[in-house]
Amino acid sequence: MLKINTLSFQNSMVHQILKELRDKAIQTDRSRFRQNIERLGFISAYEISKEMGYTRTQTETPLGMADTMELDQQPVIATVLRAGLPLQHGVNQLFTQADLAYISAYRHHVNARDFVIKVEYIASPSLDDRTLILTDPMIATGQSLVMTYEQFLQYGTPKHVHLVSVIGSKKGVNYIKKHIPNATLWIGTIDDTLDDHGYIVPGLGDAGDLSFGEKIQN
Repeated sequence: MLKINTLSFQNSMVHQILKELRDKAIQTDRSRFRQNIERLGFISAYEISKEMGYTRTQTETPLGMADTMELDQQPVIATVLRAGLPLQHGVNQLFTQADLAYISAYRHHVNARDFVIKVEYIASPSLDDRTLILTDPMIATGQSLVMTYEQFLQYGTPKHVHLVSVIGSKKGVNYIKKHIPNATLWIGTIDDTLDDHGYIVPGLGDAGDLSFGEKIQN
């Protein structure tokens, strides 16, 4: 069963970060927007690190030997281009030696309301018996994240999957529950509603456009 960790359930700076990400006046500062997503990625990575395996070892200091712990295995941090790049970077700032993986999954709108998910590029190391951290800032319908996860499975079977997101909808999170049940979700907050175009309400808008500029939709 999907384990859900909502980072805003307790009082912390996550609330301030989410406020700034949602604020339409502050959003105009792209650098600040990206940095706030990176901060949530780093916070999520810290929480994930508590659930990973470590081995006791000794480290030589200038004055003697110290009992220390080191991570058993580096994770693979995967993301969806382009919107997921700041979130992946935030996770990577903690797991600095991790392997990175990428996929281009995007909405191709066939009309004003309907869209299909297209995948055109994927690059990944072997995922067999690795911890996979899959980052995607927005879980709206959940379809793109599930398709991304399924595409990565061609590179092996992870021993555990951590999903990292900024904001999701209840509908999207329920979709994830059905299709990626054996995983852990780390998410800033969950909103109630999707609009007719499949965007989260109140949400924060298009995370990719706010991070990198508006794109032309083909």
